[in-house]
Parts: sequence; structure tokens; C-alpha cells
Amino acid sequence: MPDGADALTVRTIDRIAAVDAAAWDRCAGGVNPFVSHAFLRLLEDTGCAGGRSGWLPQHVLLEDPAGRLLAAAPAYLKSHSYGEYVFDHGWADAYERAGGRYYPKLQVAAPFTPVPGPRLLAPPGPAQKRHRLALLTGLVEVARALKVSSVHITFLAPEEAALAEEAGLLLRHGCQYHWFNRGYETFDDFLAALASRKRKQIRKEREQVRASGIAVRPVHGGEMKSREWDAFFKFYVDTYDRKWGYPYLTREFFGRLGTELGDKVVMMLASRGGATIAGALNLRGADALFGRNWGAGGDFPFLHFEACYYQAIDYAIAHKLARVEAGTQGPHKIQRGYEPVRTFSAHWIADRRLKSAVAEFLERERRAIALDIEAMAEHAPFRCAGDTKS
Repeated sequence: MPDGADALTVRTIDRIAAVDAAAWDRCAGGVNPFVSHAFLRLLEDTGCAGGRSGWLPQHVLLEDPAGRLLAAAPAYLKSHSYGEYVFDHGWADAYERAGGRYYPKLQVAAPFTPVPGPRLLAPPGPAQKRHRLALLTGLVEVARALKVSSVHITFLAPEEAALAEEAGLLLRHGCQYHWFNRGYETFDDFLAALASRKRKQIRKEREQVRASGIAVRPVHGGEMKSREWDAFFKFYVDTYDRKWGYPYLTREFFGRLGTELGDKVVMMLASRGGATIAGALNLRGADALFGRNWGAGGDFPFLHFEACYYQAIDYAIAHKLARVEAGTQGPHKIQRGYEPVRTFSAHWIADRRLKSAVAEFLERERRAIALDIEAMAEHAPFRCAGDTKS
């Protein structure tokens, strides 16, 4: 461990309920709901994580000699690479073809959640860096004790990524698209910042949704009715059946999510003729709205853009949130005011040969990601000098 950390201890727990919720949340900070004790416990209690899911909780705790929690990492022993959104299937395949055993691995993550945020959970203050570095050392110690191939910390915060690189982990870059609130008072203020052609396109898309008789409104978790969760869960399962093959989250999870996280859950619910036809699930943090799951009971032109992007922007403006994070994929988000943002993951690999090969791959990938972000930024729809409002 780092200097001064020799009196600290690292241990693991196999269920989040084994640690005091207030102590965990003191480390997590309360900004990002996906690393809160309530969210992680809900995943375990409803069988989404743990059991036969392939996500076996192995949360790592850093404690002082009195047993006080100083830092923590939400960690899982993984027997596969699904539900992570940072893809290492190629690494696993190459290693196993060479005679190695890639699984199990140790994954530090918010399961099924490609949302950047804290992963090395430690309260702010003069000891935060030291405790995070001690936690990184502890993660490697746990991996060695468990004889796993690797440690993967996905979607960690930028300052944590810098510490992980300082500690000798390999750094991987990715890209997402986020919308930033630049002091807008209304959606029209946001539109006024766009080039005329893009402004007209968005207005046309929103008007077409309204003209088709569809109403979209934000509904907080505690206000969601059972029949609305039933409809959304069906949409969610159908979407996974069409695109990804396996829905990770259960009906019980969604129902309890609304009850237990309350106003942190924001569903953009679409209805027509009194029937629920689509929904876009978001979670609200201290300064951001995080888009998570979308599903619809049919093909409704432009409804995906309205529910997932424009309603989220409307909500963020109304509630003075700094940004909307719309999840993975989607260069099409650029044309709707979302901007490319670099994301980070960090990786420790036990086998030196695999580590060397992965390091070479990551160097090439980082260059490609940088070029992609630069190219995407050039297509931003914001108004240039000389463009007039309309």
C-alpha cells in the first residue's frame, strides 16, 4: 500500500447489505445514484446481480484499525463480459486461445450501467487521494489472492483514471455524448444556440410527435403506477430481444426502483389515447440526468428522440441540472445538441504477455478515439457567427 497506509486493512464482502448504508454512502458522496448503497442493494435483492447472474458481489472495503470505512469499491467476480459496455471479449478470446484462463475476472463497476462516475469511493478531503491509491493497491491484492486474470474498473471518473494510471494500471478511452446546460432558461433558449437548419429540424421532429396525438411527460418513481411499470418492462424486454438478446433487469427491480429511489427516478412516459406506448427511464443525480433504458410498443416516428433527448433537455433546464448523459452509442446525438465526451476505464492484467499485447492495442485505440472525438466535435450543431435566429 502507499506510504502511510500500512495501518489500513482491505477486506471483501459478498453482499452490499453487509456494510452499513450510511458509511458506504458517505464514501460514495451522493452525487451519482448508481454507486449508492440503495441502488447496488436493489440489484442484489432482485437477483440482477449475484446468484446465477455471473455478477458475484466481491465489494472491496478499506478500513482503519478501528474498523471505520475509509473507502470502498463496488466489485464483482465475473464469469463473462456481458452488461459492462466496455468490451474485452477480444482480449478474453485471444488469451484463452493461447492457453490462458481469462474468467473469472474482478470487475469494479455499477452493473449494467454505462454511466461515468466514482468507482474508488472515498470522501473528499486531504486523505482522499491516499485512500484511493490504497484501494487500488487493495484491488490488486484481492485479485492476486483470488487468482483471477485481471481487474477492470469501468467508467471511472477522470481524476480516478489519472490515479489508476499513476498506480500502473492500463488506461482505456471511450466516447459518449452529453448535453451541457449553458444557463438556458427554456428549451427555446437552447434552440437559439443552434444553427438555423438544426433548429428547424428539431422543431419539426417535436411537432410531428405532437401531431400524431402522442403526449410525453416526466413521471417520478413514486408516481409510477404498477400498470405503467408493466408496460415499460414489456417494452424493455422487447428492445433487448431485438437488439442485445438478454434483458439484465427484472420486473421486480423496476417496481422497487420507483418506490425506493423515489424522485431520483424520472420516467419520460409516452401515451396516446390513454394507453402507455413508450418510456425512457432516467435517474437523477445531484447535477445531472442520466438516461438509461428505452422501450416502445411500436414504431413511432421521432418519438425516441423526443422521449430520450428533448424531454431530458427540457427536464434538465427546468430543474437547473448541469448536463444530461444519454448513455452509450449514438453519433446521431450530435445533431441534437449532445457533445462528444471522453470516458475512461482502467485495467490491471496479471499475465505480462497479455498485458503487453493489450497495452499496444490501447495505444492505437486511444489515438483512434481522439480522432473520432475531434471529428465529431466539428459536426456540432451550434450556431456560428453570422447565423440568424428563426
